[in-house]
Amino acid sequence: MAKRVFWIVLDSAGIGGAPDAANFGDAGADTFGTCYDSGAMNVPVMENLGLRNINGTSFYDPKDGVEGCYCRMHEKSNGKDTTVGHWEMAGMVSEKPLPTYPNGFPQEILDKLSAATGRGILCNKTYSGTEVIKDYGQQHVETGDLIVYTSADSVLQIAAHEAVVPIEELYEICHKAREIMQGEHGCGRIIARPFEGEWPFKRTVRRHDYSLQPPRETVLDALKEAGFVNIGVGKIYDIFAGKSVMMSYSNKGNEANMVRTIDIADADFEGLCYVNLVDTDMIYGHRRDIPGYTNALNTADRQIGELMEKMRPEDILIITADHGCDPGYTGTDHTREDVPCLIWGPSLKKGVDLGTRDTFADMAATIADYFGISYRGDGASFLAEIAE
Repeated sequence: MAKRVFWIVLDSAGIGGAPDAANFGDAGADTFGTCYDSGAMNVPVMENLGLRNINGTSFYDPKDGVEGCYCRMHEKSNGKDTTVGHWEMAGMVSEKPLPTYPNGFPQEILDKLSAATGRGILCNKTYSGTEVIKDYGQQHVETGDLIVYTSADSVLQIAAHEAVVPIEELYEICHKAREIMQGEHGCGRIIARPFEGEWPFKRTVRRHDYSLQPPRETVLDALKEAGFVNIGVGKIYDIFAGKSVMMSYSNKGNEANMVRTIDIADADFEGLCYVNLVDTDMIYGHRRDIPGYTNALNTADRQIGELMEKMRPEDILIITADHGCDPGYTGTDHTREDVPCLIWGPSLKKGVDLGTRDTFADMAATIADYFGISYRGDGASFLAEIAE
């Protein structure tokens, strides 16, 4: 029977407790804990898979008879963003942090970008994406200059009004920016941030990310090389710059992404379906919206239950996160946290406590082990502990 793994990433849904959180300015951050403290959390599917059995969490309330296997995972990479989080879970620990630009980008970068695009540059600061178009949007409309900004993450973001810079031109500008941002300036992502309307303006859904390719092999490469299929849903294609993602369904929002994943469960394929649910991070975490974040987790939980009903005897489900973004914490940035890992399959053991793992990469090693493929990445498999 064909083997399939459904790998669901609840983007930024950390569980607190990272031993090095203080080094990142995030002591006490706890994304899942904040949502539980809201009193509105309703995630019975994940709880039945062992979420509250994960030792050391603020919401620890273990019960007997859980159906899944579970653990907490430390991030070994030097970072707390989407790119390094996904790279690590796919088997590549990033010991050197990707470059960030808390004081804006060097003039040499701006000059190259302006020369390549024929447009001037506005802002060049660390900014909130919704605030930057309020403060610079009108000037952009009047001049045609690009709004270039960053965040605490390793990103260069370019905002432009779709009536001033047509969307295909903005995408081409970001391609050029990606070519410029290499080597020492190889930031994790270039992000196209289109907006529309009149001041205070509104961002459109046509955002697009241009990621740096992973510099080493990931489990996706190993799966492809062995003849298995890699299906990406949501931001997965963007995060890995398309490398070894053979079929892709772009981000349409969490609910639509899960509907797509549930449909994929009806298809005959052998390999990996890798899903990123970004709304928790992008819409609710950065905006510090506790009710919105909590409701997004509740909705994802219900849809994960629907997916489980479609899964076949040899299938495996993995639910995890890539970092934290505590909606109750100060600021607007990601937070350094441990993440949950819940594993379930009709043929797997039930209720196995896998303890605390020292890297997200253990997931990649386990997936490679399950498919019986050659794997040269980081991490250690825990398949023997959960397989019947």
